[in-house]
Amino acid sequence: MLIANRGEIAVRVARTCREMGIRTVAIYSDADRAALHVRSCDEAIRVGPPASRESYLVIENVIAAAKETGADAIHPGYGFLSENAHFARACAVAGVTFIGPPPEAMEEMGEKTRARRKATEAGVPIVPGLKEPIPEGGAAAAKEYALGIGYPIMLKAAAGGGGKGMRLVENPKDFDSALATAQREALGAFGDNRVYIEKAVSRPHHIEIQVFADTHGDAIWLGERECSVQRRHQKVIEETPSAIVTPELRAEMGRVAVNAAKAVGYVGAGTCEFLVDGNTRNFYFLEMNTRLQVEHPVTEWCTGLDLVRWQIEIASGGKLPWTQDDVVRNLRGHAIEARLYAEDPSRNFLPSPGTIL
Repeated sequence: MLIANRGEIAVRVARTCREMGIRTVAIYSDADRAALHVRSCDEAIRVGPPASRESYLVIENVIAAAKETGADAIHPGYGFLSENAHFARACAVAGVTFIGPPPEAMEEMGEKTRARRKATEAGVPIVPGLKEPIPEGGAAAAKEYALGIGYPIMLKAAAGGGGKGMRLVENPKDFDSALATAQREALGAFGDNRVYIEKAVSRPHHIEIQVFADTHGDAIWLGERECSVQRRHQKVIEETPSAIVTPELRAEMGRVAVNAAKAVGYVGAGTCEFLVDGNTRNFYFLEMNTRLQVEHPVTEWCTGLDLVRWQIEIASGGKLPWTQDDVVRNLRGHAIEARLYAEDPSRNFLPSPGTIL
């Protein structure tokens, strides 16, 4: 198996492959020749110069590396090409198994307004908002729409996530400047400046549901992760279970998350993200991440499962090893994951590499 990534997730995938007796291939740029993930795999192959856009993100180079090393499967990890439908299709054309969902499912859930439409069709509740991105020259009509649903509102990038291209707008006078900023950020981050409007939820909790589906039509949920502690829309702490999620709410959120996955023919590991209103406990679909999440280990700790092993077995045509009842019976304990950020507290926690010696 070729692992089309670097760093922690590449080492993580390599560990499970080693336990399963699967030989692994690392890819590296010139900057990562001596990195830990290279030493964690059975062999390694260069895919380009230091810049990721010239190495890890070049589909042709990654596919060529798989062919040259004889790899018959590719695990994309998270980030880089993990949610790129073109990459998944390129793997299929090359006769290499992509450890992830079908490209059609990635496309359905990758674009936010498209995902909202699909969720609505599947009976999944969504935050009130535009069904389509704001068109070119449509700022005036969008401002009227915002007045109609009431402030505060959120402006969000249609083509991506991770907090990029997102702005909270609390009153009409800030709309134009916030829209321009959100569009500029979205274009820089995703190459697509389209933005849409959502009603801002009061006292929101960011709760996500881990789902898994196989090629035999079965899908289950594996509990929730509480991801509300964030800075600049970036997650800092993730934990399971959430203190605000009751067993009844967990089951209902899990049910609709599974429905969303089935609606797009999903296969493998995926995560449905929701906003839960802190006052009413009503929940609303945000997006679906069509990959393994950074925070997947907290789910593993509280289920005793290896989600990477499940990904590999399901991509090989296997059935889900657990039923939904098995999940409910085996959820146990409490797990917390903290992300490490290189930031400068004296400068309002701006990203900083520290002192370079």
